[in-house]
Amino acid sequence: MSAFAERLLAWFDASGRHDLPWQHPRTPYRVWVAEIMLQQTQVQTAIPYYTRFLDALPSLPDLAAAELDRVLALWSGLGYYARARNLHRAARICVERHGGELPRDIDALQALPGIGRSTAGAILAQAHGLRFAILDGNVKRSLARYHGIRGWPGSGPVEKRLWELSESHLPQTRLADYTQAVMDFGATVCTRSDPACVLCPLQDDCVARREGLVDRLPEPKPGKPLPERRTIMLVLRDGDGRLLLTRRPPTGIWACLWSLPEVADHDQARHWLARHCDADYDHAEPLPVFEHVFSHFRLHIEPMLLHVTQTRTAVGDNPDLRWQPLAALDDLGLPAPVRKLLGSLA
Repeated sequence: MSAFAERLLAWFDASGRHDLPWQHPRTPYRVWVAEIMLQQTQVQTAIPYYTRFLDALPSLPDLAAAELDRVLALWSGLGYYARARNLHRAARICVERHGGELPRDIDALQALPGIGRSTAGAILAQAHGLRFAILDGNVKRSLARYHGIRGWPGSGPVEKRLWELSESHLPQTRLADYTQAVMDFGATVCTRSDPACVLCPLQDDCVARREGLVDRLPEPKPGKPLPERRTIMLVLRDGDGRLLLTRRPPTGIWACLWSLPEVADHDQARHWLARHCDADYDHAEPLPVFEHVFSHFRLHIEPMLLHVTQTRTAVGDNPDLRWQPLAALDDLGLPAPVRKLLGSLA
């Protein structure tokens, strides 16, 4: 066993996290759902969502049998909704092709939507004790500092080197504990900012600490300003206080979620209302403009509130339009900024 793994396991036994909900028991399904949630979400944020998700859909066949709207509603608030859509698609593939279980073969596992090399390794190591490495953000950061690896970890050559190092440190036994240990270590000790170097079990051999590079490694992605976009959201309420929602397209931002009708400008707003509703846009009430930041652009949202006496189209005949009571928004998957906006109306 390498000194890296030996010290991490000893640290994990004394200071690691042993009471996470997906550890008891560590079934493939429970580990898989956790790993997908943790791809873009911190542990403490993910736990209540995870608990709610598993209570509603305790097994892979339950997930496969659920409607996508139900899955998205359970996921609502976690963001990065492609994760939920891929989880749902993968579950249905497992029912069709793998007897309702996640495959143990690494290639078959990686062939499922939303499961890459690191996630597949995490599932196989934690659920089955198989000897596969992982390379999530926490592990990249820890290895870059420990070995003094220059460059942005997302670049091809640097990532290849980090994979080699991650595999080189794998122990022969205790793979589930080691995998949790290396993730916990990056999340709680070798953190992005203010790492606890004085408490680090690897400090004696850490290149970044020895050479004063802790604050510089790993190197960031070469940056550029985020482009900015603007949209108008139509907040349409009927006489019963219900909101008119529209289903987003199956691709793109917020795919398949329910949201508010969106238009690019005021002329398009008038045109949309002329086709769908008996409402005068010139009497709309502007609500406070707010900003939502995605990984690749900033979106400025301008909400406009209107009261609708009747619709020009039969909403019930259009599967992508629906009147939804304000008190029943939790039944649907809504983008976080839309849920926040509508929550302010309540």
